[in-house]
Amino acid sequence: MLVARQSFTREAADVRRVALIEATCAALAEAGLAGISVRSICARAGVSPGLLRHYFAGIDDLVCAAYAATSARMDAIFDAAIDAAAPDPSARLYAYLTASFRPPVTDPALLGSWTGFWALARTNARAAQIHRAGYAAYRARLAGLLEACGLAPNQAAREAIALTALVDGLWLELVLDPATFGSKGAIAILEQALATFSPVRKWRARQDSNLRPPA
Repeated sequence: MLVARQSFTREAADVRRVALIEATCAALAEAGLAGISVRSICARAGVSPGLLRHYFAGIDDLVCAAYAATSARMDAIFDAAIDAAAPDPSARLYAYLTASFRPPVTDPALLGSWTGFWALARTNARAAQIHRAGYAAYRARLAGLLEACGLAPNQAAREAIALTALVDGLWLELVLDPATFGSKGAIAILEQALATFSPVRKWRARQDSNLRPPA
């Protein structure tokens, strides 16, 4: 009976913690970092302000937890895109990069959360560490995919930095103003950058050939 009670208590605590993190993401999406408060987050989560202090040291600590959770969710989305792609290395690279221009990554609410995380990373050491770790992991996975396409490790590492910057810039403009070029436009710009890689160029040519109607 004691074991069951402890299990229930642990599960209830996890649910409350997750609720606070999800409420923080929603509040950031709506009001930004400057517009959130303990009271507004707790109201969204349906808990008392005092309970937040039980799970987190303060609002910055909670935002950091939300940043880490959101980064993990993005990693899972990108990994799923790779897993769903064809085994060809170029197809896996293409899937990884273009996942940023498809739902749920293009959800406008994500921008509000992400800009709040970026803002906190400028002044909070833990948020800065989460930021560095998240981007390092993304670039490392990207470099590995580029190596699988035939690039040398040093070149793959450099190209991973450049492509990450390109994807971030396109994603930011796409979510801020979808009328600028839209998801298809963003992917077309990315494809233009990827066309410099011979393996990717050949793979895309095969894809286009397969889509072309027979004569």
